[in-house]
Amino acid sequence: MDGWAHHLIIAPIALPLVAGALLAVYDERRQFLKGLINLVSTLITLYIAIVLLQQADTSATGVYLLGNWPAPFGIVLVLDRLSAMMLLLTAVLACASLIFSLARWHTAGSHFHTLFQFLLMGINGCFLTGDLFNLFVFFEVMLASSYGLLLHGSGPRRVQASLHYIAVNLTASFFFLVGVSLIYGVTGTLNMADLAVRIPTLSIENRMLFEAGAAILGIAFLTKAAMWPLGLWLLSAYPAAAAPVAAIFAVLSKVGVYVLLRLCPLLFGTPAGETTGYGATFLLVGGLATIAFGMLGVLASQAMTRIASFSLLVSSGTLLAAVGLSDAQITGGALLYLVSSTLTISAFFLLIELIERGQNPGADVIAITAEALGEEEDEEELKEEVGTRFAATPAVLGACFVGCVLLLTGLPPLSGFVAKLALLAALFAPAEQGATSGIPTANWVFIVLLLLSGLTALLALSRVGIRAFWAPIDAVVPRVLLVEFVPVVCLLLLTLGLAIKGGPVMRYMAETARAVHAPSSYVDAVLTAPRIPPAETGR
Repeated sequence: MDGWAHHLIIAPIALPLVAGALLAVYDERRQFLKGLINLVSTLITLYIAIVLLQQADTSATGVYLLGNWPAPFGIVLVLDRLSAMMLLLTAVLACASLIFSLARWHTAGSHFHTLFQFLLMGINGCFLTGDLFNLFVFFEVMLASSYGLLLHGSGPRRVQASLHYIAVNLTASFFFLVGVSLIYGVTGTLNMADLAVRIPTLSIENRMLFEAGAAILGIAFLTKAAMWPLGLWLLSAYPAAAAPVAAIFAVLSKVGVYVLLRLCPLLFGTPAGETTGYGATFLLVGGLATIAFGMLGVLASQAMTRIASFSLLVSSGTLLAAVGLSDAQITGGALLYLVSSTLTISAFFLLIELIERGQNPGADVIAITAEALGEEEDEEELKEEVGTRFAATPAVLGACFVGCVLLLTGLPPLSGFVAKLALLAALFAPAEQGATSGIPTANWVFIVLLLLSGLTALLALSRVGIRAFWAPIDAVVPRVLLVEFVPVVCLLLLTLGLAIKGGPVMRYMAETARAVHAPSSYVDAVLTAPRIPPAETGR
C-alpha cells in the first residue's frame, strides 16, 4: 500500500472531522447547504470505504503511523479485512440514514449534521485505531455525538430515554478508563500489538492485575454490545430515537462486538500462555442468555420499535456467543450474520416510521383489546373492502416488511438465511473438534436458541404484520416521499446481493475470521511498520 493509497487510511477519520467542523460554522437556517455538505462528505466516505475494502482484500495489513512515530511509541491506525468491512458497513448505514433524514428529520432540531459527522468520525476511529487509549478517545467522541442525536427532535420521551442512556454510558466510560489504567500500569503499553507480545511475559502477580483490568474493560464493551443484563438501556433508548438516528445506531452495539472480536484472539489467544481463553466462557454464557432474553422480548412485544430493539439484542447475543466459542469457522458465519442483521435492523427502523404514519397511534392497543374480547369485524365493512385496489405506497411498504420478516427470521432467499445456515453448519461441524468427539453441549444450546429466535421473530412479526397490513384499524395511505423509500429498498437489496454473491462474500468472511484468530500477521505488521523517509515527508 503505497503513495496516496497509504494516506487513504486516515481519511475515514479526517474527512468527517473536517466536515463536522465546517458544518458547525454555518447557521441552522442554512439547512440546505448543511445537508448538502453532510451528504457529499458521507458519500465520499462511502467511496473511500469501498476502496479500502478492496485494498484490505488484496494487500497486507496496512499501518498508518501518525506523526511518523513507530509503534508502540506513536499512534497507529491499522487497516485489515475486519476493520475495512466495518468501515463499509458504517458508511452504507450512514448514507441510508442521512438520505432518509433529509425528508424532514434533519430540521427537527439543532446541529443534526454536525453531530452526524462527528458520530461517523468516532465510529470509524474505533474501527481503525491500534491502541486502547485512542480507542477510548474515539469511543467518547462517538458517545458524545450519540447523546445529542438521541435527543434530536426533543419531546419528554426522548429526554427521559436520553438521560438513562447518558448515565449508563458515562458509567461504562468510567469502567473503560479504570480498566485501561490498570492494563497500562501492569504492562507499560496500550498498543494492542505490543500488548500481545508482552502478556506472555507477565509475572503471576501482574497477570492477575492485568486480568482484573481486562475484566473491568470488558464491562464497558459488553455494555455497549448490549449483553444482558448490561444492555437494558437499549430498550428505552432506541424506540425513543428518531427513525434515522435509530437506523445509524444499529451499528453502535457492533462497536462493542468488534472490539471484543479484535481483542480476545489478540490478547487471549494461544500465544498468551496462562491467560489463553480468558473470559471466553463468560462471553458464551452471556451471549446465550442475551439471545434467550431477546427472544422472550420479541415474543411479548406489540410495538414494532420494541420488536426491532429486542431483535438487536438477539443479534448482539448471537455475535457474543460466537466470539466466546473462539472458532474461526464459527466466526466466519458470525461476520456474515453481523453484516446482514445490522443492515436488516437499520432498514426495519426506517420502515417502521413509514408504516406507523398510516396507523392510528392507538391501533395496536385497540386491536389487542378487540382480540381479547373476541369482537369480530363488521361483515358489511369487509364486503366494501373486497376488490379494493391497493395503492402503490402500502404495496411497497408491505413488500419491504416481508423482506424484513424473511431476514429477521432467517428464511430464504435473503442473506439472513445464508448467514444462519453458515453459522449452523459451523456449529454442527466445529473445526477444532475431532471427527469422533461429537458436538459440544454449548454448540447444541446455541443451535437451539438460534432456531428458536427465528421462530419467535416469525410469530411476533406475523402478528404485527396482520394488524398493520391485513386488518388495520383506521388506516390511511401514508404520505411517503421517494427519498424515504429509497434507503429502505436499497438496504434490503443489499441483503439480496449478499445472498446472490454468497460464495465470494463467505470467502471474504472466512479469510477475515482466519486472520482474526491467527493475529501474528497483525502484530508483525504493526510492530515492524517502517517510518516514511524524511525526503517523502518534506522534512
